[in-house]
Amino acid sequence: MRIPSVLALVLVLAAALAAPAHASPARYEVVSEEVTVEEVVVEEGGSSRFVQSPAASVPTGIARFGPFRVIDANRAALVDVTDGRSPAAFAAMMVAFPQITELQMIECPGTLDDSANLRLGRMIRAKGVATHVPSGGSVRSGAVELFLAGSRRLADPGAEFAVHAWEDENGHQPGDFAKDAPVNLAYIAYYREMGMSPVEARAFYDMTNAVPNRDARWLNASQMGQWMRLENDVAIAPRALDSGRVLR
Repeated sequence: MRIPSVLALVLVLAAALAAPAHASPARYEVVSEEVTVEEVVVEEGGSSRFVQSPAASVPTGIARFGPFRVIDANRAALVDVTDGRSPAAFAAMMVAFPQITELQMIECPGTLDDSANLRLGRMIRAKGVATHVPSGGSVRSGAVELFLAGSRRLADPGAEFAVHAWEDENGHQPGDFAKDAPVNLAYIAYYREMGMSPVEARAFYDMTNAVPNRDARWLNASQMGQWMRLENDVAIAPRALDSGRVLR
C-alpha cells in the first residue's frame, strides 16, 4: 500500500530524530577545525625568579611566539615571563622570521624556570641578536640574564632593572650553597660566556645575591652600565631609582 506523502514526511522526520546522536544526515556538510596542540616542556628542578611590577604597554605585533611579539621583520619584543617552553618559542620565531636582529625588552618580569632561561640566553647570543631596553622598559629578575645575552646591549634613559637572588623549589637561595657549588658556578659560567671577565662575573653575581629573593634592588640604565658593558651612552638620570625599594 502506498503511504501518503505527508505521512511519509512524518515518518522520515521521526526516523531522523531516532537516529543515534553520532549519525549525521548525508545532506549536511561536516566542518572540521584543525587544532595544533602545543607541547608543554616540563623542566626537572630549577629555580624561579620574577618580580611583579605595574604592567607596561606592550605591542600587539604581527605574530606571537610564547612571550615574544614580532614587531616587524627585524625586531621582536619580550613582553612576559619566560618558562620551560620559551626556548622552543624563540627557536620557532627565528625560523619564521630569520632576519630578526633586535629583541626589545619591554615588560620582562623574569622567569619561572632558570635552567630554561639560561638556555634561552645562550640561544639569543648564538643568533647574534641585540637586546634593547627602551625608555619605560622594565627588565627584572631572571630577565636580566637575557638582557646580558645580547650581542649588543642598549638601555635608554628611563629603562629600569631589578635584581635579586634566585630561589629553588625547596626554598633554597644561593647563600645556602658553597660559593663553588655547581649551582652557583653555573651562573658564573653563563656570565663568562656573555663576555664578562671572571672578576666582573663574580662581582655581578654577588651583587644580585645580596638581595633576598623576596625583595629587589632597582637600578636605572646608568647604574646597570656600571656592572656590564652597554653599547649606547646612557645619560646619568637626574634622580636614581631607589635601590632599597622592596616588592612583596
